[in-house]
Amino acid sequence: MDPALAWLLLGLGLIIVELLTGTFYLLILGLAAGIGSVVAWYGTPIWVQTLVVAVASAVGCYLLHKRKLGNPSKPADNQMDVGQTVVFESWTSEPQRLARVNYRGASWEAEVLSAGAVDAGAVLYVIGTAGSRLKISAGRPA
Repeated sequence: MDPALAWLLLGLGLIIVELLTGTFYLLILGLAAGIGSVVAWYGTPIWVQTLVVAVASAVGCYLLHKRKLGNPSKPADNQMDVGQTVVFESWTSEPQRLARVNYRGASWEAEVLSAGAVDAGAVLYVIGTAGSRLKISAGRPA
């Protein structure tokens, strides 16, 4: 088999697998194999082709890794809950400021962040979430 065709098929195979995974690293390797195919088409020795593919792969993966480090993913905060009202039901642990509140027709666990006493039936506001626990306060969030 012609080395240019072999590199091209390897590159296409890697790109197809990349479409299933979505990591972008296999895309870089597939593009490097495509570069190897072009180098092989010019009739260079196999060791030069391999070296070009290795360098292109290393540089591409390094640049992709550097880009991912520069743009760290942030944990998603459920912003649709922020600002919504809840009705205070009862304390589950007043010293830890943990309570049960009625929100969207169900009873939720909440952490009361505002200081002071809270009476049953008081209307409070969601200012954030921590997992499935609501963080609530007496003041409306900005």
